Amino acid sequence: MSLDPVLSVKGLTVGYRTNRTLAPVVHDVSFDVGPGQVLALVGESGSGKTTTGHAILGLLPTNGEVISGSIVFRGQELTALNPKGWREIRGRSVSLIPQDPTVSLDPVRRVGHQVEDVVRLHTDLDADARRERVHELFALVGFDDVERRYGQYPHELSGGMRQRVLVAAAVAAEPDLIIADEPTSGLDATVQKQVLDLIDSLRARSSTSMVLVTHDLGVAADRSDLIGVMRNGHLVEVGPTAEVLANPRHAYTRHLLNSVPSRLSVRENRGSVLAARKTVIEVADLHKDYGEVPAVDGISFHVRQGETFSIVGESGSGKSTTARILAGLTTATSGRASVLGSDITALSRSEFRPLRRDLQIVYQNPYSSFDPRFTVFDVVEEPLRSFQKARWGRRRGNVDRVAAALEAAALPADFARRHPRELSGGQRQRVAIARALVLEPKVVVLDEPISALDVSVAAQILELLQRLQQERGLTYVFISHDLSVVSAISDRVAVMQRGRIVEQGSVEQVFSNPTDDYTVRLLEAIAGRELTTTRGTP
Repeated sequence: MSLDPVLSVKGLTVGYRTNRTLAPVVHDVSFDVGPGQVLALVGESGSGKTTTGHAILGLLPTNGEVISGSIVFRGQELTALNPKGWREIRGRSVSLIPQDPTVSLDPVRRVGHQVEDVVRLHTDLDADARRERVHELFALVGFDDVERRYGQYPHELSGGMRQRVLVAAAVAAEPDLIIADEPTSGLDATVQKQVLDLIDSLRARSSTSMVLVTHDLGVAADRSDLIGVMRNGHLVEVGPTAEVLANPRHAYTRHLLNSVPSRLSVRENRGSVLAARKTVIEVADLHKDYGEVPAVDGISFHVRQGETFSIVGESGSGKSTTARILAGLTTATSGRASVLGSDITALSRSEFRPLRRDLQIVYQNPYSSFDPRFTVFDVVEEPLRSFQKARWGRRRGNVDRVAAALEAAALPADFARRHPRELSGGQRQRVAIARALVLEPKVVVLDEPISALDVSVAAQILELLQRLQQERGLTYVFISHDLSVVSAISDRVAVMQRGRIVEQGSVEQVFSNPTDDYTVRLLEAIAGRELTTTRGTP
């Protein structure tokens, strides 16, 4: 095997042109990737890692350009390629696994035809041989009944299946280098592990090198030989993964590592304290059917005042449906759910309304639940207006209460004048928390509240939630597919699979001594488990 790098990036500076100004966003980045090696580029949103990956592939947007530096692949300077040169190399020798299969796959074409396009462009195979090659690729990525999969449309496949189609397309021409841009972002832990295992096995077949762009330090820890840490467009640290994670030299690398969810000390030894408190949520034999399909299938649990009770499971397990029932957004088919002494399954919409003062919900994507015309003040004040007889005009009391809610969510007072589109993802989630707090509720349902956030921003939100719980005695029902986050914030946990609770108990009990095989599989699928168990409190 040649010792020369497959990819050598030297002094790469990339910028985006706005009007007549070319503003650099990636600055003087240098690294090498050897044959069969995986380099993970990690960092938060806006760090420049995706721009670096797109520059390597020649896929910068029309206003983006390489300002200076060199990108050499197998001895060939890529920055000098014209469109024809890129067509010859991209897909055949260098390929991309994009982040979002929903966007990357054509919704009106069969997935088999889309993968066959790659084979047609980069081989001399005839139509029958191309179809056979796609069947072979689908078998390699773990599909059964490959002929049926060949003829399906993207919407007929799960998220994990769609990602497998993208992997099949990326490896179709057996490239020497793969750029994987957040290839498992948004996938459940078990599906993520399956996809990453698949990529690893396919790479091993032909010693393919890879640049893995990810914000998930656990994935980087498990799947890379080298790691490069990016911040504000600069590569602040690069080296062997084990060495960087064990002995980070840069303060920002240490900050990222300290942001990885860990078991927080405040969660320890709370069992006896909580056991003495009253029950504020009690669910018994709860069912929710959609047609003949049971989304929630006879679950039972209780939550005590001041407790964080988490519900975990993969997509389709029923956890979000349970959250929506508790929040009064979906009606149960049968069973009983009591919240703060009221059986919500027996309440009409008008009868449920007074309970909303004490029961609020925070969504995964707050931006979609904000009126884009509203300022932050309007967003946070909305729950107050909905419970006031005077529908128009702002009372002085509202101004004070909104200011107090923003302060509690660690947002500056001047944010009240901004619009949500002017805020980052983490700031918008803080606004959503402020909106939930403004009525001073007793129970908050949190449905995947940090799944779309960078690791350090997620750590700040978790810390905020715990502080608010301690100060206000809040009760949380926390919905998540991320077990490392659940282990950090929860007192007790219920594990859901196909609408049923297969296991529940204290976090220590369930995570240390799981009794159900499904729980074991979920725990084994956690990426970077050594990071989540050895780091201290953020």
